[in-house]
Amino acid sequence: MRPKGKESLGRSHLYGRALPPAGRATFRFPVLRNHVTGGGRGILLVTGLLGSPWGLVSAGGLPLSPRTAANRPAKRGPRRRAFPAVMEDPAVLVLKRAVELDSASRFQESLVCYQEGIDLLMRVLKATKDQKKKAHYRDKITSYMDRAEEIKKYIEKEKEDGKYHKQIKIEENSKGFSYEKLFQEYLNETVTEVWVEDPYIRQVHQLYNFLRFCEMLVKGPCKVKTIHLLTSHDEGNEKSQQMTILEEIQQSLKDFGVTLDVSYSPSIHDREIRFNNGWMIKIGRGLDYFKKPQGRFCLGYCDFDLRPCHETTVDIFHTKHTKKT
Repeated sequence: MRPKGKESLGRSHLYGRALPPAGRATFRFPVLRNHVTGGGRGILLVTGLLGSPWGLVSAGGLPLSPRTAANRPAKRGPRRRAFPAVMEDPAVLVLKRAVELDSASRFQESLVCYQEGIDLLMRVLKATKDQKKKAHYRDKITSYMDRAEEIKKYIEKEKEDGKYHKQIKIEENSKGFSYEKLFQEYLNETVTEVWVEDPYIRQVHQLYNFLRFCEMLVKGPCKVKTIHLLTSHDEGNEKSQQMTILEEIQQSLKDFGVTLDVSYSPSIHDREIRFNNGWMIKIGRGLDYFKKPQGRFCLGYCDFDLRPCHETTVDIFHTKHTKKT
């Protein structure tokens, strides 16, 4: 029996007893049945023409008029996060990476990430007004600083004992391994003398590699005064070209107050670079681990960070004595 007072809705609007006409959308809403039949809860089906304002319904399940629908407040978009909260995200990512490296016993890398993450978190602290959050950030910063200090002391001890060892694997065709990226971490103001042992500083592109290495040393932050190069002679007619180029590099370095000492050995095989601050770097392919560029006007011709590499391994040690006895 149709409920009294609701005749205007029609049978097709109640409980699904009749299917809605074609071309209409059906909306299902829970409503109190006592609003319709006098008791309990039920489901009210409301139909409206697709794309018509009359397809909109109120919370009670009744259609909204176009005027009412137009006056409804628009939904708000996502709230913007506060400035300190936005700054916090990069700090969290860097510190998370620091903890992962720490757990993997990659202490030198983790120390760099801890220091960077702490710096980012300090900026968040300065931008935060809430005192509770400030206290929270201070506790976190203190905790990370304590761990970073522990790692720093551990690394220093490993250096003193001559046990420090870090290995970098350069994959085939990988990029981002310029001399600056590889060596800068171990060059500081205490470096005044460098030893390079590489049998393959002979061909023109290898001599260019050595020149780029010397440029990096001269730019600092180290205060290099002497560079020792031990290499082997090129064979045949290329020998004179090799010596001429090395003499030119020698004279150029002299203009910057740096002495280049060149020696030759027919039996040299190992490749090694040592700094007088105790760092020793052994590269499987020596300085010649870059691939030939595709052309003179291709990216990577000048910037070695963009130059593809040959596969090789870099082993980094720290010893008390740099010169062999």
